[in-house]
Amino acid sequence: MTTINLFTKINAPKRIVFDLSRNIDVHQNSASNTNEKAIAGIKSGLINLNETVTWRGKHFGFYLTHKSRITAMDFYDYFVDEMEEGKFKSFKHEHTFVEKEGKTVMIDNLNYETPLGIFGRLFDKYFLKKHLTNFILNRNKVLKYLAENQ
Repeated sequence: MTTINLFTKINAPKRIVFDLSRNIDVHQNSASNTNEKAIAGIKSGLINLNETVTWRGKHFGFYLTHKSRITAMDFYDYFVDEMEEGKFKSFKHEHTFVEKEGKTVMIDNLNYETPLGIFGRLFDKYFLKKHLTNFILNRNKVLKYLAENQ
């Protein structure tokens, strides 16, 4: 199991950050370098509890699909998306939002497992973890900009 933990400080109320974080259109904008598009389920606007989205994007030179479901949500503090179909053995992304004095700390806790035994673990160690970390950091950069410039 691999874990990625990221903390992003945003000068905006958590309600704004929370809604931007679950906005399908914002995600597609932040993932433009992988040409990621929502192709099934919720394809635009805000995703909610028990709803799914299927993404198609180009990663490592291949177009891949990844179907996630929102499995937990506590407005405006927390939500979780978990893979239902895709290339991972398991994939769970917890999003937590903590506000203090009108500023928000957005916490990303991503836990995943790769398939293919030792080959998957080596691919993760040398390529995948860095790729996913940069993917989330880029997403958070876009979220921060949008939240702070509303």
